Amino acid sequence: MARNTGVVGSVALVTGAARGIGAAVVDGLVREGATVAAVDIDADGLADLADRSHGRVVPFTADVADAAAVADVVDQVEHGMGPVDVGVSVAGILRPGPLCETTNEDWAETFSVNTTGVFVVLRELARRMVPRGRGSLVTVGSNAGGVPRTGMGAYAASKAAATMLTRCLGLELARHGIRCNVVSPGSTDTPMQRQLWTGEEDLARVIAGTPEQFRVGIPLGRIADPADIADAVLFLVSDRARHITMQDLFVDGGATLRA
Repeated sequence: MARNTGVVGSVALVTGAARGIGAAVVDGLVREGATVAAVDIDADGLADLADRSHGRVVPFTADVADAAAVADVVDQVEHGMGPVDVGVSVAGILRPGPLCETTNEDWAETFSVNTTGVFVVLRELARRMVPRGRGSLVTVGSNAGGVPRTGMGAYAASKAAATMLTRCLGLELARHGIRCNVVSPGSTDTPMQRQLWTGEEDLARVIAGTPEQFRVGIPLGRIADPADIADAVLFLVSDRARHITMQDLFVDGGATLRA
């Protein structure tokens, strides 16, 4: 008999759920027996996700950069679906470019989603988890938050900030039995990754590395699939990780050499 990992019968909330890593996390949680509140600005993507879930996914169209909208969604989920046991913050944006050419608007938008959005989502969920004395929160960060990247300064800084706020929250919530962890992917085959590509050779370049950008390749010789990242998230929210909190798990095929 398969071991109950604590996910069966739980209510989970996932942001950035409509595609890429977020959609893979939702699919994985559903397979593990959870009911999922899927949050994204992409209403069509959410509808597709819900249609294939056989009633296990409830879509909520909202922008994580809108604190009031996030609070409203969490209230709706708690009252309509039940207490949230698992929260996974995946929503993120990328505005690539050298820092000296980054506009104030691109900087602000990057942080509003990648950092403030994470803060608001985790805060709203944590406030409701604390009285119950249970819960697991995971932020999907980036290995760019742990090693410098050319042309990705705003993104890397926002992800580094989100990583530290998640770990600090984990320290504050540990006495309440709530765990907070980070999964930091490397290059993953998602729409965000592909927006950086200009031709068929780009995949090989990602795997091989680009010395002129001081970027190591991927030692395992493959780019990640969204399911690879989702599996790490599923582990951390499960009872198999019941003694793990405040950790930052790099899932990047060794690309950062865990610098």
